[in-house]
Amino acid sequence: MAKWGQGDPRWIVEEREDGTNVNNWHWTERDATSWSKGKLHELLVGIIVENEAGRCEISELKQVEGEASCSSRKGKLIFFYEWNIKLSWKGIIKESGVKHKGLVEIPSLSEENEIDDTEVSVSKKKGDGDILKDLMKTAGTARVKEALGDYLKALKTEFTMGMILPTKAMATQELTVKRKLSVNPLQIQASSPVALGVRIPTVAVHMTELFDTAAEQLYSIFTVKDLVQKFSKSPAVLEVEKGGKFQMFDGNITGEYIELLTNKKIVMKWRCRNWPEEHYATVALNFVPIPGQTELQLDCKGVPVCKEENMKFCWQKQHFEEIKGR
Repeated sequence: MAKWGQGDPRWIVEEREDGTNVNNWHWTERDATSWSKGKLHELLVGIIVENEAGRCEISELKQVEGEASCSSRKGKLIFFYEWNIKLSWKGIIKESGVKHKGLVEIPSLSEENEIDDTEVSVSKKKGDGDILKDLMKTAGTARVKEALGDYLKALKTEFTMGMILPTKAMATQELTVKRKLSVNPLQIQASSPVALGVRIPTVAVHMTELFDTAAEQLYSIFTVKDLVQKFSKSPAVLEVEKGGKFQMFDGNITGEYIELLTNKKIVMKWRCRNWPEEHYATVALNFVPIPGQTELQLDCKGVPVCKEENMKFCWQKQHFEEIKGR
């Protein structure tokens, strides 16, 4: 065991009495399953391939079964993922205008195989249309494998941000440089000590969605308990007033109302259960009436970087599409 002031600087035992897991140096693990499902949906659905004979598009992520995780051990990241994926595709033969549908299946995407060696099978419903099937087998398969490669890159970079934390020396050095750039020497001497900690990297998310309803009705869907429970298909607790608390999706979403402008705007402190402890984002919903419709503008600041795609997926699938399908 390292002694005080000695050994690998990433294991700073003087920071903790028990000397355990400082800066995630020992063993930490992060579940990437939910994030991965959102990322795979984002990258795979909407892929289009086309040639002179026809045009095909992956239209739906029918099935994504499996799990993914990332672990850190002594400054090294270890990845595990195993997926069984099934996609729907649709296509049209340009000359005749005849449409066909089929499936793309990826029975085993895992760290045991390279992307190029991953099996991707293409099938089509009975009937003519082999031209489209061939297009999906060639160009379509290539695009699918490219998207799977993009998923793995994101898993190893975007998702893992913050897992290997800065050392004490690095943090102190960074703080010193920032001070030198912004404060004169006399101020440095007079200033009080600054607590060192790990800042969670965050991003802003902006989305817009059109609804075929009036702003008053859409506003009520987000503020009336019975309506929230209907689109979320789960119990909800709402204290619809400034400073009031809310809880939705069986407690997976919690927060507090910061601002409420009836039929115009809602601002909330927003937290997902699997976010870092005590971390909240700020979510603003603006209801913009247009003839016959309402544009909902979502602005969210402070989303953990590794949760960005999951946040987008949550709002698109569990909010927007569920509300439209009521």
